[in-house]
Amino acid sequence: MIYRPLSVASILAVMLCLGVSRTVAAQDFPTRPVRLVVPYPAGGPTDVVARIVATALSAKLGQPVVVDNRPGGAAGTVGGRYVASADPDGYTLGMSQVGSLTVAPFLYKLDYDPIKDFAPIAIVAETPEILTVNPSLPANTVSEFVAYAKSNPGKLNFASPGIGTLPHLLGEQLQLAAGIKLTHVPYRGAGPAVTDLLGGQVQVMFDSTSVMLPHIEAGRLRALAVSSAKRIAQIPNVPTVAEAGYPQLTESLWTALLAPAATPEPIIQKLNTAMNESVKTPEVQKAYANLDIVTRTVSPRELKAFMAEEVRKWQQVVAQAGIKSE
Repeated sequence: MIYRPLSVASILAVMLCLGVSRTVAAQDFPTRPVRLVVPYPAGGPTDVVARIVATALSAKLGQPVVVDNRPGGAAGTVGGRYVASADPDGYTLGMSQVGSLTVAPFLYKLDYDPIKDFAPIAIVAETPEILTVNPSLPANTVSEFVAYAKSNPGKLNFASPGIGTLPHLLGEQLQLAAGIKLTHVPYRGAGPAVTDLLGGQVQVMFDSTSVMLPHIEAGRLRALAVSSAKRIAQIPNVPTVAEAGYPQLTESLWTALLAPAATPEPIIQKLNTAMNESVKTPEVQKAYANLDIVTRTVSPRELKAFMAEEVRKWQQVVAQAGIKSE
């Protein structure tokens, strides 16, 4: 049998057919369940947000959205790699946050690019962080904590869900701003870090309202300050970090919905609309209000620009604090 090369017309015809099939697939999307990968353990802030929105997103898409926890690796890289290498068909999505997306590139040698290998879809949540201590610590305010830390340099352990996460960065910023020395103890996720904070193995930790509020309200942990611009309704007597004298620590943990790069634009737009509508449903709004979580509607293009600005900002913080991977 003699094989002849395809003509230019034949190649163009094949490409046209592929384009048409992809357009049809995008129009019909989704026709089966969607996997939502969370690259952190169950119980952490990203997992909490994912489970809140999954039901509403399922209703908007008309197909089940199944949360799949895939923790492991530095800065959630196991789950991140899984999403980055998935078929770009919209059926495997990722939910990640500031540390993994905008800080990890400066700390780790990754086999994927947290910016280039994902297609941004929507902002899902923005959550204040709470500076929290174990009740055994003789500090009821930020100033008392700083004074105690200065009297005991290096003796206080501060926990984080991992190197390069927002709680870690805020802890480093607090040390720089207050002139104190703490010992950083990184964990693989917020769950195990909070467990040791409750047990007293570590004494202080920043983390999101979704993680900290239940323990604070139960009296198991003591809140010293919140990282939001305004005080939060659940703990109105707790000052903001700005009120406590450290405005540079005013930050929120933002969570984004992502798809693999090269996912067709019509699918990205459909997912953007579905997510933006999902976070406005009464059920999600009620759950968010209970945890003082907020969100804002952005386009994929706006989210991409926002992430680029976050990269520039946190690169400076990493350099100033001398943060390095282990």
